[in-house]
Amino acid sequence: MFFFLVVALAVVVAAVTLAVVGGGEGTGPLPEAAPERLHDPLPPQRPVDRADIDSLRFPLAARGYRMSDVDDVLNRLGAELAERDARIADLESALAGAQAGPRVSMDKPDEEDHR
Repeated sequence: MFFFLVVALAVVVAAVTLAVVGGGEGTGPLPEAAPERLHDPLPPQRPVDRADIDSLRFPLAARGYRMSDVDDVLNRLGAELAERDARIADLESALAGAQAGPRVSMDKPDEEDHR
């Protein structure tokens, strides 16, 4: 019985090895699979909005996510955030300049001021 199990194990190992290496049916070992890429990248023609981020899904790699895909998205988001921060700062400085301009008083002058 033990001898039968050893022979069966050897046959299974040989079959798996032939299947992986290529048992004569193909031209060689298994073909290389193309790496999975990000299918729906962020739109390049317009600013990113909340729906783009919510629908973004990274493809899985051997140890998590592909670093290049994640780096590309983080670089794009960082650039857009810096652009928006600069625009907000410009608008805030313009608003502060407009508020600090000459003030016209709508109060009635006191009678003491005319004497």
